[in-house]
Amino acid sequence: MQDVLIIGGGMAGASAAYWLAPERRVSILEAEPHCGMHMMGRSAALFIEGYGNAAIRAFTRASRAFFTAPPDGFCEGRLLSARGCLVIGSPDRQVTLRSQFAEVGSESAVPMEWLDPDQVRAAIPLLRPDYPTSGYIDHGAMDMDVDALHQGFLRGARRAGAQIQTNARVEQIDRKDGVWTVTTAAGAFSAPVLVNAAGAWADHIATLAGAVPLGLVPKRRTALLVEPPPGADIAAWPAVTDVDEQYYFKPSSGMLLLSPADETPSDPCDAQPDEMDIAIAVDRVQRAVAIPVRHISRSWAGLRSFFRDKTPAVGWDAKAEGFFWLAGQGGYGIQTAPALGQTAAALLTDRDVPAVFYDTGADPALLSPARFG
Repeated sequence: MQDVLIIGGGMAGASAAYWLAPERRVSILEAEPHCGMHMMGRSAALFIEGYGNAAIRAFTRASRAFFTAPPDGFCEGRLLSARGCLVIGSPDRQVTLRSQFAEVGSESAVPMEWLDPDQVRAAIPLLRPDYPTSGYIDHGAMDMDVDALHQGFLRGARRAGAQIQTNARVEQIDRKDGVWTVTTAAGAFSAPVLVNAAGAWADHIATLAGAVPLGLVPKRRTALLVEPPPGADIAAWPAVTDVDEQYYFKPSSGMLLLSPADETPSDPCDAQPDEMDIAIAVDRVQRAVAIPVRHISRSWAGLRSFFRDKTPAVGWDAKAEGFFWLAGQGGYGIQTAPALGQTAAALLTDRDVPAVFYDTGADPALLSPARFG
């Protein structure tokens, strides 16, 4: 018997196991043949401190130190590399742009810069002449090596003694005499503490465990890769997003990654791209930038799961003894993983989170499942 069972080997479960395993006997139960199957390669892979609501921004800021200086042996290369993120909008959205610039700029560790239309055009030379816009650039936004982060967490957890069981889809959950027993396709596993890090399936897992679901809604997001225009040097382009998050695009391994930033409610599943969403992505980006799209090199979709306030739930369930929530990270789970993993481990072991978290506003109370009543 273990001390803690973690259902889900994605970024949430892996990060929690990384900090828990040195102190507790931990097993990760992953439904798929390998951990992160529904996450890896489906993210925009950007670290943006100004992205998300106030709680998300706080835990993103609290994660920066880990990203910039991971522990020795965590990974071979850097987790972050320079990119920048340019936020623009049509002329009638300039007031919103200014307001957003003031709000997120006041919090960022790296100064943000307001750009006039000529400066925006210098950053993105293919911006259409009939799309005059000012905007702001977040120089602190970085590309992330998502796979290196995830594998670093899993590798560190294993070194500390964590067991990782794949092909372990949950079939039944029972609790008796203070012990959870999780019956899976790979056998039965027991522990007094059960961590629900099941991503889009988190409410389903709660139901199996006899806990009250918290109203998690998985939402599909689509992305695609296209060739850059002939002769265009896109390597130094920043990521670009519309102020209302109607689209974004960024360089990616010599290609351009486009997304309509869709949030289509979905049942938990292995999400697949919809042809209409692909067409919408191309149309929205082409309205702003002269990028001829003659061929879609690759397209995919992923699920970003949210609670109604778009803030994760990290903490003990109010009524189900020994049941711990680590869910609802939405589109922010990768960039907040270091801080959320440490927070989960601290709450699970009755320790305080690092004091520096409070300096960024990363208060665990913001994440309490009790806020749902």
